[in-house]
Order: sequence, then C-alpha cells, then structure tokens
Amino acid sequence: MFADFSDLTAHDRYKLLSATVMPRPIALVTTQSKAGVLNAAPFSFFNVFSEDPALAVLGLETRRDNDRIKDTTANIAATGALVINLVDRALAGPMVACAASLGPEEDELTFAGLTALPSRKVSVPGIAEAPVRLECTLFELRQITARRHLCIAEVQAITAREGIIDPDTFHVSLDAYRPIGRLMGQSYAELGEVFEIAIPPAPGKEAS
Repeated sequence: MFADFSDLTAHDRYKLLSATVMPRPIALVTTQSKAGVLNAAPFSFFNVFSEDPALAVLGLETRRDNDRIKDTTANIAATGALVINLVDRALAGPMVACAASLGPEEDELTFAGLTALPSRKVSVPGIAEAPVRLECTLFELRQITARRHLCIAEVQAITAREGIIDPDTFHVSLDAYRPIGRLMGQSYAELGEVFEIAIPPAPGKEAS
C-alpha cells in the first residue's frame, strides 16, 4: 500500500497517521481563562520534545463543530500557563468525558467528576486524580494553518502520585503508574508486555 499525502484529504491523512503512529501518550490539559473559568481537554497529538529546556509539544486544532479556536488554545494564549495531566486506566473515562463539546463558560472538570488541585509553580490548577502532572508555562504558540496551532510548553515542575516515582533515584514504577495510550477512533490501550533490549557495542569495543 502506498499513499501520496498530496493526493489525500486532511481527514484521510489524519486517519492514516492516527491509526499507524500509536500508541500515543495522552495529555489531559487544564487551562484557565482570565475570568477564572477552568477548562480540561485531552490531546494525543502530544509528546515531550527536549529536556534542556524541558519542553512538551501539543497539536491544537480548532473545534470541529464550528471551526472556532478551542478554549485550550485561547486560554494558553491569554495566560501563558497550562498543566499537562497524564492519564492512567482509572482516569480514562473522565478523560473522554472532558472531550465533550461544552461552552466556554462550562467547566469540564465538574462535568467529568474530577477535582481541581492547586499547582505550585503556575496559576492553573491540575487534576487531583491524575497520576502525574506537568506544570508548564508557554514557550511558544505558533499558528500552523487556519485550523491548527502548535503549542510548545516549558515544564516547570512535575508532581506524581505516591509510589510512582522514587524521590531519590527518580525511578518510575510502571506497576504503580499504568499509563494508557491512544490508538485509533475510540480505542485505547494499556501497556502490554514490557521488554528490554541492550544496545550492542560497536565492533572492536566492549559493552559498557
């Protein structure tokens, strides 16, 4: 099978990309308007980008029902702050509920039955039920097309549920974490079999 993306519609490109580049991590992003209205929305066009500076990248699209800029994008542009709440199996249902098309004055956290938790480094609250929270400030917000913005966020702090990250070694317990990933359509997945493969030494060099 071969497909030239220049011959495809945006819908078909999305279908192919989202169904082949998977599983994708999920960012349940909380933001707040200048009027103080909280917003929460999930994004799977997301990943960390670098560690120095510590950057995460989000692909933000306009609303599909009316092509209006999403509250997430508007709030980030207005306040320069966001929290990336990572998602485990227990948070999956409420995360999907946060994708409902609510109005700008409606609070997705209340709708999804989630709890706002004050952050330490940014003004925007995180989600208490999230296993890991990344408190971020806006590094750059770039409009790519009329329907798509690229948000680069700088991570200022991380908070994890007790037992997930060892505070001395920073080792992450996958048994305690249990993150999920986005697949295609309405499908999600937990981690399956975890395996390790060591990088072989270059010819003539011993393994370190």
